[in-house]
Amino acid sequence: MRAAVLHGVGKIVLEERPRPEPGPREVLVQVASVGTCGSDVHYYEHGRIGDFVVESPLVLGHEPSGTVVADGSDVTRHRRGQRVSLEPGVPDFTCVQCRAGRYNLCPGMRFFGTPPIDGAFCEYVTLHEEFAHPVPDSLSDDAAALIEPLSVGVWACRKARVEPGSRVLVTGAGPVGLLCMQAALAFGATDVMITDINMARLRLARELGASETLDVRENSLSDAGFEPDVLLECSGHPAAVGEAIRAVGRAGRVVLVGMGGEEIPLPLAHVQTRELEVTGTFRYANTWPQAIALAASGRVTLDALVTGHHGLDEVEHALRAGSRHPEVVKTVVRPLE
Repeated sequence: MRAAVLHGVGKIVLEERPRPEPGPREVLVQVASVGTCGSDVHYYEHGRIGDFVVESPLVLGHEPSGTVVADGSDVTRHRRGQRVSLEPGVPDFTCVQCRAGRYNLCPGMRFFGTPPIDGAFCEYVTLHEEFAHPVPDSLSDDAAALIEPLSVGVWACRKARVEPGSRVLVTGAGPVGLLCMQAALAFGATDVMITDINMARLRLARELGASETLDVRENSLSDAGFEPDVLLECSGHPAAVGEAIRAVGRAGRVVLVGMGGEEIPLPLAHVQTRELEVTGTFRYANTWPQAIALAASGRVTLDALVTGHHGLDEVEHALRAGSRHPEVVKTVVRPLE
């Protein structure tokens, strides 16, 4: 099979590799679509994210969809020809976190495109059958791939306890921010404001249902007069985090979704006097069925986020597209094209 392999900072090589063989509980999936993510870009540009360092050739890509083409000897959940969205992290199933239902925090997690585990910028992958989720034919291959970032939004809304009537502020209108916004609306939020400095993305946010948008280059959040119950911080920008937290009302919930610097300034007096809850998120757990249902029902729109397609021989172009073209939201790699 063909695979786009990261060989160092700024260097991806298209290689021929052996097609993987599924283990007893694994399925072999022919990859149809793979979304590009900011973490893929970061590995490509810097060779590391925090403690995760690329020390040997690595296949990136962790937002895949595809079709089951073979299965292991003990597989019972899938048939060949089944279209699936792939949950890209398989835990060890035995640790304390897994047994508590928090498998996203499993220290033994094997996650696509995270050193040293190869990802899905290739033609075939294998995955434990429990993490290959069937999708209806009403979902496109691209939409099935974007169940992964939608799951980030679903998980953030669960952590924030978004419910009918919630007022939600989303900072950052990138792909994850736009999906957090849509997830919040699907969870019943009645007022959702989203902020950014990119007018193209704010226009898309309005088309996707945002109650209000704010260009923070031109307007201060503190002057907007919007006091949310929930902040979903998706920008990762330290200055944006502090300003957004100061907007949150009493007993509000702050969920830090975006990954920025190692440390951010925290407006501690505001957090304490208003008794705000502040928490982080790390990936997701048990979100795929709900995310698939939201997308299949039309409550969340995924295809509208896709602004470009590339083949395996153009993975570098896909990873660079966002920084070069401000209108780009989500670029998808299609390994079979």
